[in-house]
Amino acid sequence: MNQFRIKRLVDQAFEQAELAKEDIKALLTADIAELDYLLQQADQKRKEVCGDEVHLRAIIEFSSYCKQNCHYCGLRKENHKLERYQLKKDEIIETAGMASELGYQTVVLQSGEDEYPAAEIAEIIKEIKNTTDLAITLSLGERDFAAYKLWREAGADRYLLKHETADQALYEKYHPGMSFENRIESLNYLKTIGYQIGSGVIIDLPGQTPEILAEDLLLSQDLKLDMIGSGPFIPHEQTPLAESKTGTVEMTLKFTALSRLLLPLAHIPATTALGTIDAEGRQKALLAGANVVMPNVTDSKYREKYQIYPEKICVNEEAGDCRQCIGGIIASLGREVSQTKGHSLR
Repeated sequence: MNQFRIKRLVDQAFEQAELAKEDIKALLTADIAELDYLLQQADQKRKEVCGDEVHLRAIIEFSSYCKQNCHYCGLRKENHKLERYQLKKDEIIETAGMASELGYQTVVLQSGEDEYPAAEIAEIIKEIKNTTDLAITLSLGERDFAAYKLWREAGADRYLLKHETADQALYEKYHPGMSFENRIESLNYLKTIGYQIGSGVIIDLPGQTPEILAEDLLLSQDLKLDMIGSGPFIPHEQTPLAESKTGTVEMTLKFTALSRLLLPLAHIPATTALGTIDAEGRQKALLAGANVVMPNVTDSKYREKYQIYPEKICVNEEAGDCRQCIGGIIASLGREVSQTKGHSLR
């Protein structure tokens, strides 16, 4: 792909936040060595729209139980080798309080799709709101619409529900018993009732093509996402995709940069999965349009049991050490940790 065409397409995306599917595909299929201009312009757009602040979102992984059987995920119900756990209400509230004391402005309550009672989650949300000044993001998978409404009324600010892939056939192949249509309907409903919504994709999921990734970006525009995340596929040995290839840093960075240009107002995380396959992965993403990092504040005795993919970084770190480490990474890039909640830029 010649440099003139790359510059023309990148400039169009920078100025108009719009590209045709074939043009997105062309950039995604170009060699990463040719795409310095794409990465630089994504970083420039990030600076213009978001400034140099990096928002930290503290993740509490409170339950590794899951009723679903997604082919790529180590939490899948048929992984009988995984030691499951579920934090009690008081443990979750206490961990959120600790995150607040460490200076986090947002906490992310994340779990597999377990049967944690909706009413109890609502109580947890209310108590965190009563005892801290934290924004609350929920990442609990698909639940019924009544639960979404209950949690919003309890005070939850955001909901993260990744669509994983915009290709319906591929989605339903890897999510047995689940419906792509319901996933998109859920995201639209969450936005309607006042959540800031996040979604995202798995990069290099087996069967994925650059054309599908282009569709992912167009779908994300249609959904008017407040946050879009992308992390590389990492195979887990207790899943049907155990023998598949790990996703690449290169495609993840291209998708991150195009996310910034095509959804300039979205918050974009430098994902832990990218940091797992490349020691400098999060730094590279922060230089390609990302403006969020999501450190784990779950008690270290539980972290290895929340194994969506293997070899995740930082599982043996204590929350305070992790906070200090990520602060150092951000400072080394000439950026600063935000002291605001980082609500939607829309």
